[in-house]
Amino acid sequence: MATLRAIKRRINSVKGTQKITKAMNMVAAAKLRRAQENIINARPYAYKMKSVLNDIAVLTDPDIHPLLEQREIKKICFVVVAGDRGLCGGFNSNVLRRAESVYNEYNEFERSVLTVGKKSRDFLKSRKYPVICEYINFFRALKFSDAQHIINWIIKLYLERKLDKVDVIYNEFKSALRQEIVVEHLLPFIPEDNKEIKRQDIDYVYEPSADKIMDSLIPLHLNVQMWRILLESNASEHAARMTAMEAATDNAQEMIENLTLLFNRTRQQAITKELTEIVGGAEALK
Repeated sequence: MATLRAIKRRINSVKGTQKITKAMNMVAAAKLRRAQENIINARPYAYKMKSVLNDIAVLTDPDIHPLLEQREIKKICFVVVAGDRGLCGGFNSNVLRRAESVYNEYNEFERSVLTVGKKSRDFLKSRKYPVICEYINFFRALKFSDAQHIINWIIKLYLERKLDKVDVIYNEFKSALRQEIVVEHLLPFIPEDNKEIKRQDIDYVYEPSADKIMDSLIPLHLNVQMWRILLESNASEHAARMTAMEAATDNAQEMIENLTLLFNRTRQQAITKELTEIVGGAEALK
């Protein structure tokens, strides 16, 4: 049976852990509020940008710009977005498992991986996946230039025909309690068939020219979408960490209560044993 001193030491240890998890929960909740505001503000612009580009591209010859060109797929790149830190429940493991599953679906193609976040890099490199580029340590202070840097590298590889298709795998923020794994197509840009636009038979007038407009609009669209994806992942990570730390704090409280009961029971047994020994000694002296 555990001694009273050992139980007391265990209770103090759990209380110390509980203070840490409670503090992390509060920090994650504060960061989540800011991250949630950022993603709510970014979504309308990102969705409208995609809609505008789609309406223009659906009536544009895809040969006008290399990022619209739908060539034969031989080389696929998966951009896997995870976090830089752990202690956030299944946030990282879920997206990495999905990435493995999607990667294995394309066995007949030449595949590569671009990792965003330390957890993504460490997991995929340790399993010998072909990581062509890695981006880490920028989620603490996300900037639009981070998304631009990633997209510039992807566009460079695509234009050099080192990639024929690019998909992004990430956590999409739904609420503080729910995040959803999304596999989103990034390149080439494939416009959705907009029957309403075609029915109107719109003829756009381009200034200076259609290829110049696309040369400016498509990279901007890709930058905005990558920025949205990073914000989605960032908000999802804070939400997952807040939920995980709240659960850890509750579990610590339950453990403290159980250990306190054990401590009281053990102390009562020790007192009863001492009283029994005293009574037995007194009876022996008679």
